[in-house]
Amino acid sequence: MKVLFVYPEYPDTFWSFKHVLKFISKKAAFPPLGLLTVGAMLPGEWQKKLVDLNVEPLKDEHIEWADMIFLSAMIVQKRSAQEVIDRCRAYGRKIVAGGPAFTTQHEEFTGVDHFVLNEAEVTLPLFIHDLGKGQLRKVYTSDERPDITQTPTPLWSLINIDDYATLAIQYSRGCPYNCEFCDIVIMNGRTPRCKTPEQMKKEFQALFDTGWRKSVFIVDDNFIGNKGEVKKMLPVLLEWQKDHKYPFSLLTEASTDLANDEDLMQMMSRANFFKVFLGLETPDKESLKECGKFQNSSRDLVRAVQTIHRHGMQVMGGFIVGFDNDTEAIFDTQINFIQQIGVVTAMVGVLTALPQTRLWYRLKEEGRLLGQATGENTDGVLNFMPRMGMATLNEGYRKILASIYAHKLYYQRINTFLENYRPTVKTRIQKQDIIAFFRSAWRVGILSEARFHYWKLLLKTFVKKRMALPIAVELAIYGLHYQKITKRICAAKPL
Repeated sequence: MKVLFVYPEYPDTFWSFKHVLKFISKKAAFPPLGLLTVGAMLPGEWQKKLVDLNVEPLKDEHIEWADMIFLSAMIVQKRSAQEVIDRCRAYGRKIVAGGPAFTTQHEEFTGVDHFVLNEAEVTLPLFIHDLGKGQLRKVYTSDERPDITQTPTPLWSLINIDDYATLAIQYSRGCPYNCEFCDIVIMNGRTPRCKTPEQMKKEFQALFDTGWRKSVFIVDDNFIGNKGEVKKMLPVLLEWQKDHKYPFSLLTEASTDLANDEDLMQMMSRANFFKVFLGLETPDKESLKECGKFQNSSRDLVRAVQTIHRHGMQVMGGFIVGFDNDTEAIFDTQINFIQQIGVVTAMVGVLTALPQTRLWYRLKEEGRLLGQATGENTDGVLNFMPRMGMATLNEGYRKILASIYAHKLYYQRINTFLENYRPTVKTRIQKQDIIAFFRSAWRVGILSEARFHYWKLLLKTFVKKRMALPIAVELAIYGLHYQKITKRICAAKPL
């Protein structure tokens, strides 16, 4: 059996980082970890190839080689996924689809022969069994939550690791919280399931053996969902990092209660975590209660962010406007909040009703759903009728983006972040980092309208906090990407 894995293209969004990648000569931000893991689950004797459309085009000879096409996608890749399906269908190839976009709305796709939904550890063996008997079904689905200690190490041989800015690994699935707008519980449940420390050690070693010596994204929706297990794993990871001279700098996603656990923050810092994404959402307590984000409404978010920064981890934040409790004052409030806490990478989006979430069902019952979610809540596209009105929300949302990504406010945030930030990460300056600096000096320091802010930032950082200079350069480069996306969104006709 010859299987071709295809990963659809991401549109140009805040999360794609396409305008940053050229500085470090990379083609994509992250590899398709799900397909690499599925590749390791398939029979070893099968022939396998992978085409990531974010790295290379899908050629006719790729399709002609394959007996079967395996496709995975997130909702934001829906358009590209359908284009791949249509093209492979024209060649008469059997198409097997799974992953988030198909699990929550497989009925939206045409031309797929077999859907292998939910978690592959459960449904993929059923598909393989039926394939051997020649009795394949259209849909394979299950509510069972598998033991991921049995999940194999991703098949890294399917990709060229040098195409990517950051490699990825998964430690756990599931989140103990149940925010109304979030689909994590639908995908992975509320009981976090973790891999064993030895299993993680093995997976880190597999990455190391590929020759990778840069950042690694632990892709868990909430890395600290099971703090007890995390605290058992981190000492093993720390020891491994020490033994290998800290080859990886780590980033992940977590909940804000991280800031309440001094031991956990210190353990993560010592293990070489340097970034953490938090769903901060909004400073409005009533809106936080509305969406069930009680882990945020019960604490001082400003202090939480500052505390994490002081432990050497840069907070990247997700923010939302458009809650029913939001008034027109929320737009200025969000701008002031984001500036105050110094979250430089501030991913602000409009509230989006993702399929099968509690929010989706509530709005459907209220007759307020307007269409399907794009899967990219930072594109300003609304799929429901907000209480404040669509025009007000659209205008206010664009005001936030235009404000926080204006050069002056953006660099103010970098300085606010650096005031609290205490660098602890052990990094290896590589050739691509030096090249990125010189490219930034030209593109940002000379050609950009932000050149004055750029040189002022670098000089101040060099004098006062020299160890933070690499991250200052990185954030200046990111600013170009954010500003390009902001201009496009603000210029687009509101939907």
